[in-house]
Amino acid sequence: MLHSRLPSVNVEAPEPELLSISDAILALKGLISRQLPLMIFVFLACVSLGLLYVITAQRMYTSTASLIIDSRKINLMQQQQSAGSDAPIESAMIDSQVEIIKSDTIALSVIKDLRLVDEPEFTGDSGGLVGNVLGAVFSLFSSPTPPSEYQQLRKALSRFQKNLAVKRVGLSYVIEISYRSTSADRAAQISNAVAEAYIVDSLEAKYNASRRAAVWLQDRMKELRAQASAAERAVADYKAKNNIVDAGGRLLSEQQLAEINSALTVARAQRAEAQARLERITAILKSDDEDRNVILNDLATVADTMQNPVIVKLRQTYLDYAAKESDWSNRYGANHLAVINLRNQMREIRRSIKDELRRTAESFKSDLEIAKSREEASQKSLNDAISQSNDTSQAQIVLRDLESNAQSARALSDNFLQMYMVSVQQQSFPITEARVITPAAISLSPSSPKTLLVLLGSLLVGGLFAGAGAFIRDMMDRVFRTAPQVEAMLGMSCLAVVPRVQPDELPQTGWSKARTVAKLASGWRHLRGRSEPEQQVVPSEYPAGAQLLGRQMNVTDTMSGVVTRAPFSRFAESMRAIKMAIDLSRDEASCKIIGITSSLPNEGKSTIAGAIAQASSMSGTRTLLVDCDIRNPSLTRRFSPDAQAGLIELVLGQAELKDLIWTDSQSALHFLPCVIASRSSNSADLLASAPMERLFKALRNHYDLIIVDLSPLAPVIDVRGTSRIVDHYTLVVEWAETKIDVVKRCLEEAPGVQKKLMGIVLNKVDIAALGRYDAYRGDYYRNRYYHRYGYVD
Repeated sequence: MLHSRLPSVNVEAPEPELLSISDAILALKGLISRQLPLMIFVFLACVSLGLLYVITAQRMYTSTASLIIDSRKINLMQQQQSAGSDAPIESAMIDSQVEIIKSDTIALSVIKDLRLVDEPEFTGDSGGLVGNVLGAVFSLFSSPTPPSEYQQLRKALSRFQKNLAVKRVGLSYVIEISYRSTSADRAAQISNAVAEAYIVDSLEAKYNASRRAAVWLQDRMKELRAQASAAERAVADYKAKNNIVDAGGRLLSEQQLAEINSALTVARAQRAEAQARLERITAILKSDDEDRNVILNDLATVADTMQNPVIVKLRQTYLDYAAKESDWSNRYGANHLAVINLRNQMREIRRSIKDELRRTAESFKSDLEIAKSREEASQKSLNDAISQSNDTSQAQIVLRDLESNAQSARALSDNFLQMYMVSVQQQSFPITEARVITPAAISLSPSSPKTLLVLLGSLLVGGLFAGAGAFIRDMMDRVFRTAPQVEAMLGMSCLAVVPRVQPDELPQTGWSKARTVAKLASGWRHLRGRSEPEQQVVPSEYPAGAQLLGRQMNVTDTMSGVVTRAPFSRFAESMRAIKMAIDLSRDEASCKIIGITSSLPNEGKSTIAGAIAQASSMSGTRTLLVDCDIRNPSLTRRFSPDAQAGLIELVLGQAELKDLIWTDSQSALHFLPCVIASRSSNSADLLASAPMERLFKALRNHYDLIIVDLSPLAPVIDVRGTSRIVDHYTLVVEWAETKIDVVKRCLEEAPGVQKKLMGIVLNKVDIAALGRYDAYRGDYYRNRYYHRYGYVD
């Protein structure tokens, strides 16, 4: 049985809550079920593309050669740099070598050596199915003239560099050279050729650089030699002009000054020594002490007296006499004549020593005079030498500048000479920092395409694209799919979910069963206590006047007739659900006027209006169906195509109600058509007019329920003019077609309709597809217990 809800005008959308794990799994399941065809298509497309690539792609072989840049073999200029800057220079140098190997120079050298221009792999089609197709397409737009030799060479160079890969292994000095080719032998040959070409290019570059440096250095050395010679000649001329002579690395004036200064120092020392000896010996001579111990002590203090033989002999004699005098005095007494004679002799000896000291003093005085004279001469010579040295020092200031220039010029010339010799040696013995450590070997298996990797990648990409496509498509699906979605988006109850059916697909139940259903429905109305006068119920037969005029509705071949022809169908059950919602919501004491409208045309509002009226009439309710879609009266064309007058004539007073009513023989439904000769632009004014309001007020006295088929909300404004005559509105929304934003905009622009909106009818629902969006209702509609109550699809 179809699901229906009680009408509610102010249904608030529930606040969003965090999904639980089960809800998330159900949501994911629903997403997959809804978008499963798209996901399968995208997934199979990606897998097919992967298989197509694996099948059609050319088999490529890769060979790798490894060479090392020996950091110990650095050139002369690098040796002059500081140790702290070696690391970044070497790192940048390795990266530079990688770019050199990938340069056009190396590539063109290999291409010419191996004559790769003549091979189709480099100048022919790119190969593979995709390459052949692209080549055929480009050939349609290219000129028919054959390419030139230069174009062929550039084409070969482009393909060569495309298949060449050069990289540095981590932070080491090892460089790997890899090449991809359709031939394993050719891939190894080219990889080794590139390594060899790089080594040869390095040698040639060093040789050319050394040769150019040698030529430049040779020319520069000539200039430097001339400059050094000129500077040295200027130094010699200046020395000769200023009498500057050097010997042993020192100037002659400086040597003389040093010698004179040394001689003066010696003279001063000699004078001081002579003066000291003279003063000492003079002090001894002036002494009046005749004591023998004193004289002996004084003699010992003068060094020269101890070298005088006379004094030494006299002193020795004196000491001998002194010993005898002491001995004899002890033996014979101090007053003995012999002792007295010895004392007298000792006195004479002391007198003789003093005389000898006076002669020595005269000698010391002479030495002092000589020392003074020598000192004065040395001082004069020193003064003269100092005066001459000052003049020489002034000249040396200029001389030092000249010598510095000469030394710089000579050092620069020697340095360039050394570099020239090095460059000549490098020309003779060129060496390179690179050497091959692992030559390229012939590959035994193709490197591409990697079948397993491509298939796994296509499966992964296909899954990702399928999921992303399904998610994006589901997020962009801004249409109504389920009843909860309708309630959440619009804040209104979903009265029914009406399936999409075709009239010829439904079984024919017959009029007898329809009458049985009508009788059961009428009896149920009496059981639930309705107090309507039984004599006022419109009979199932035609009124006499209608029979005479032949105003019988044509409902047999319409969707609205499904309610009578197949009362146990889902469609009929959904109409009864809407009818039940109307009965439970309307006031018991008054007739209910229900307006059926939609946002856009072709959403099935007219069919829903007719079907609801049919279901209501079959239940014994006096029901009138009014076609108020003045702009496009589709119900009139469907039910009473031969009608000559209708709603407009009744409002204008040009006809009576009994002459305009059409009836259905099966359900006793009354229908008031709308006949227009031409479309009118003031239809909204007519619906909002006072005569129209009085008409519907009068109709309330004759019918229990009036179903009004109205125009769509979006194209015209006619529905807004019916807010004074319609009690409640029912909005029909087409499943999977009507945009959510369109419905919201239409309700916002018609506040009178939104205020009286009773609920929403989700029409033309694909029951089979509904389960992919609403698992509960999808299973509910397709439940096997549904058929146990006699209902059919």
